[in-house]
Amino acid sequence: MDTTSRAAGAAVALDGYLAADFPWYGLDEGWTGHRWLMQVGAGTEGTVDYGSIGHGDEPAARQYEGQDTRRFAAVVTVARRPVRRSTDGTGVMEATSACSAAWLAGSGLLSATWPGQLDRSLRQDWLDQQTAIAWDLADALDGPNWSSLSLPVNGLPQPFRYRESEYGWVLAGEAPGVLLGAYGRGISAYGLGFAAVGDIARYAEPRPAGATALGAS
Repeated sequence: MDTTSRAAGAAVALDGYLAADFPWYGLDEGWTGHRWLMQVGAGTEGTVDYGSIGHGDEPAARQYEGQDTRRFAAVVTVARRPVRRSTDGTGVMEATSACSAAWLAGSGLLSATWPGQLDRSLRQDWLDQQTAIAWDLADALDGPNWSSLSLPVNGLPQPFRYRESEYGWVLAGEAPGVLLGAYGRGISAYGLGFAAVGDIARYAEPRPAGATALGAS
């Protein structure tokens, strides 16, 4: 993708982030590497419910051919939503929770990493199977498949639930006003911290020429 196309795509993505009624979170100032906007998710009424911010190496069009050596972390911010009726009035939508953040982080990791030796024609079957597993794991956040991890949020220690797999790691917890999820590969989760984003528009700026994707962690 050329520079002009990337800038246009970032501007479109930024509109969604600016429409949110909750604060966005990313890695704190301990991370000095590249940051970028990923995508937002909206409810049936068009209200932004969640979104992700990437850090480190961005996905590439040919990232799955050969060995995947990318190093990245993504932070998923999820709005706190109460139980509410569906727009068609036929049922209710569950309240968001840390399990919601865990599910979004787990599915995000799967979308970003899949076995390089897997034939592309079989990818959807693999993704469907692993997504079902990720859903079950997220629904049992207090179960034995998760461990406890304390990480700083806005400079204060906050408990998270954490698990590793062959594809990377996933964690989920809470922050002031929102729920947090995160996933990554090639970067240790143990040295990370989270902070509210002061100016989300800065994340839409292109990476300066010659700048590295990775920073301190």
